Amino acid sequence: MKSEKGVTLISLTVYIIVMTIVIGVVSLVSTFFFKNTKSSSNQIDPMIEYTRFTNFFTEESNRKGIQILEYKENYVVFDDGVQYTYVPENRGIYRNKVKICNEVEKCRFEYKIKNGKDVIGVTIQMKDTEEKTIDYTLKN
Repeated sequence: MKSEKGVTLISLTVYIIVMTIVIGVVSLVSTFFFKNTKSSSNQIDPMIEYTRFTNFFTEESNRKGIQILEYKENYVVFDDGVQYTYVPENRGIYRNKVKICNEVEKCRFEYKIKNGKDVIGVTIQMKDTEEKTIDYTLKN
């Protein structure tokens, strides 16, 4: 009996055909995946943007002993060096130099004192939503 070593031409052809089919299916699936990812990333949900801003700002205002160094209508600076700025030209809110919120129609910061505590009032309007005002009480 003859020992069979190596790969025959028929088995090599079958391997190449199978690999071609597998690569074709993987590329087709990945093309659909990236096309869907691209189309979903172009749509910005105003509520997600609003929630992102409130998460950052709430975390900042809840820090123990946080103080306000400076504020104007379109920005506020805290004593830990963090600054929140609304830039109307870009329709965005920045935390220091990082844009954390998109599609902002209006944003206004206001300093108040309520019941002896420092309060920052934020009036914000996202694209296609109504204006909201939230008061953040600073922890002293």
